[in-house]
Amino acid sequence: MFQLLRLARILWVAYRFGLEEFPLAADRSGQLLRWSRRIFFWRRPSESRAVRLREALETLGPIFVKFGQVLSTRRDLLPADIADELARLQDRVPPFDPALAIAEVERAFGRPVDTVFAHFERTPVASASIAQVHFAVLHDGTEAAVKIVRPDMETVIARDLALMHAGASLVEWVWPDGRRLKPREVVAEFSKYLNDELDLMREAASASQLRRNFIDSGLLLVPEVYWDYCSTRVMTMQRMNGITISQRDRLEAAGIDIPRLAREGVEIFFAQVFRDGFFHADMHPGNIQVAADGRYIALDFGIMGTLDDRDKDYLARNFLAFFRRDYRRVAMAHIEAGWVPPDTRVDEFESAIRAVCEPIFDRPLKEISFGRVLLRLFQTARRFNLEVQPQLVLLQKTLLNIEGLGRELDPDLDLWVTAKPYLESWMGDQVGWGALMKGLAIEGPRWSSLLPQLPRLLHQALQSGSGASTEMRVRELEAQLRRLEYRERLMSLVVGAILIMSGLWWWGLT
Repeated sequence: MFQLLRLARILWVAYRFGLEEFPLAADRSGQLLRWSRRIFFWRRPSESRAVRLREALETLGPIFVKFGQVLSTRRDLLPADIADELARLQDRVPPFDPALAIAEVERAFGRPVDTVFAHFERTPVASASIAQVHFAVLHDGTEAAVKIVRPDMETVIARDLALMHAGASLVEWVWPDGRRLKPREVVAEFSKYLNDELDLMREAASASQLRRNFIDSGLLLVPEVYWDYCSTRVMTMQRMNGITISQRDRLEAAGIDIPRLAREGVEIFFAQVFRDGFFHADMHPGNIQVAADGRYIALDFGIMGTLDDRDKDYLARNFLAFFRRDYRRVAMAHIEAGWVPPDTRVDEFESAIRAVCEPIFDRPLKEISFGRVLLRLFQTARRFNLEVQPQLVLLQKTLLNIEGLGRELDPDLDLWVTAKPYLESWMGDQVGWGALMKGLAIEGPRWSSLLPQLPRLLHQALQSGSGASTEMRVRELEAQLRRLEYRERLMSLVVGAILIMSGLWWWGLT
């Protein structure tokens, strides 16, 4: 019964905001849309379709607001006007009863809240759709912030997700362009994101990892996690004191160097991406503060992105080649990374990339958006059957956030000048002697353990089985021997080269 009532409300909101325009717009003749406007002649929407979609999601409640936020990251699928408008959705929800928050704490730790904490503030300091935050004091006098999941969130989420899955299937069935937008895939991604956000131990682990990555940094502060006060539904961390980054007047009054702050924000982002491969993927102004000493403070670690070496190589090669206008290198980077099929015509792909990117260079480099460049590359490559990876979508969304924030702080910020050293440094680490020695250090132990085993493995293979089975085993061992022989030769060449270079260096000294 509840599901039917919820569905009826969703349909009413869709009608009220004229959302039938989206599927009807697929009719290129425009006849269906004209008939709809005639039927509902009394309804004359004054707002654009993007604004009406955002307002409809806000009317439907916090889960749909979060869905719109996630949807705004899929700029590879959505028109720019809709993605931009959905990015304006704010996760502002009235706080829930403090008595319920206390009950959650007591349920998590099995004892009264006043024995868990020396002091627990009943009034929350922040509230969102999934959780809210209360300040507290530990028994040793440490000030803390306690994040608590809203009661019964699992039931609410399950109900709305069931309707979203049904709606996604319906969109694919009635809307010709629905399959291209992959609604079921988007809802599945959103479902995973919500369930991850419900587990505060996962968020605590992410915060701990990010803090460890920047523990010696003079750029970023990350709150310490107090593990003895954490569970899947309660997360306790260090209380941070700072100025919200959007409050420019307060930052200037505190003597913060604003242009330097903008540059360091870009540096922090590229350090996370190219140094660590682990980045905060929700860097909107509400999650960023500035400490009295000018360092950034990161908050809310529910959405984190990870990149492997192949992802980082793809990004670095694309950015460097793009700013050198080497469009063939951009095309090859996509193919080598496996993001487009290996039989893709390089010349055709290069030409398509040139057509999209070349007009950008009519503008100064400081006005070029990294996020927009990445988006254009995704959109162009989609024509060549590119499957955009989720981690790159998160990265592109975060990059747009960082750029917007940086240019709001300092309109003259040159993103290329700031980012180029990180890209070149990372590329330098991937080639040359440093990368070779790193590879040898990783592979060396495996080689040393394999070589002594060869006689025993060969004997076992020859003794076990007969006929075709033995013959097949011998062929496999021969292949392994050839690979090991190649590796041994390579190792000999490397060692020989190192000895020669060392000798030349010593000869030069003497």
